Amino acid sequence: MGVLNAVLGAVFDAFFAPLASLGPWPGMIAVSVITGILMLLIFKKTSNQEGIRRAKNQIKARLLEIRLFKNDTGRTFKALGAILAANVRYMGHALRPMLVMIIPVLLILAQLNLRFGSASLPPGGQAVVKLTLADGVGAMKTPIVLRAEQGLTVETPPVRIEEEGEVDWRIRGDIPGRRLLTFDIGGTTVEKIVSVGQTQPAKVPTLRTRSFLDLVLYPGEKPLPKGSPAAAVEVIHPSQRLPLFGGGVHWLVAFFVLSLAAGFALKGVFKVEI
Repeated sequence: MGVLNAVLGAVFDAFFAPLASLGPWPGMIAVSVITGILMLLIFKKTSNQEGIRRAKNQIKARLLEIRLFKNDTGRTFKALGAILAANVRYMGHALRPMLVMIIPVLLILAQLNLRFGSASLPPGGQAVVKLTLADGVGAMKTPIVLRAEQGLTVETPPVRIEEEGEVDWRIRGDIPGRRLLTFDIGGTTVEKIVSVGQTQPAKVPTLRTRSFLDLVLYPGEKPLPKGSPAAAVEVIHPSQRLPLFGGGVHWLVAFFVLSLAAGFALKGVFKVEI
């Protein structure tokens, strides 16, 4: 998973690089439109297009029947039953492409969340750093030291929570850039990136881990090595929104609205029955 994340990260970095100076919206719009087209192509190749077309025509015909024979209660109920059956067939035809879409869309969402989900620390801004230790590594007995490179300051001594296997600190971002924290855990070194003073769509990796699911959802850094005394390292960055009309909108809402709009707008161009 680490190799796939590295490849996808490089692709998205190259995609966003020429658009970054224009603000967050051009990149979000471009990715959403491309995703809408990708979903259309997947839907076309993996769905029963003829079956979908028949089901939709049957629904339209039964709706017209209800309108024409609205005073015939028996016929209306029969038409409603036929509409329900046609809807079930339609959903059955659409199920397979939806399942196929899950994996590529999830990978795209993870890359977008890395760039739009969390805000970089402002210069002078503070964050909590949470180190979760691996099973068998005691939070109280294990010697643990946190060091920060220039541009970051560790403001507090460690707070150790033995029951949770957790050690916490508070840090401050001082100089803009991608800064590095280094944990010395009983003689083993673990590193974590912290983003300071960067703007959307800069990458803001919040979690470094070795859990497969977390690696899918948080692709910003290499997975922790096997046998590491750390199970996860998290820097709790503030959340962020896409600027819109003096307010803000969650990136996930913007992505789904834009990608669905692109898909419906272009379905005729690609001759896809949805």
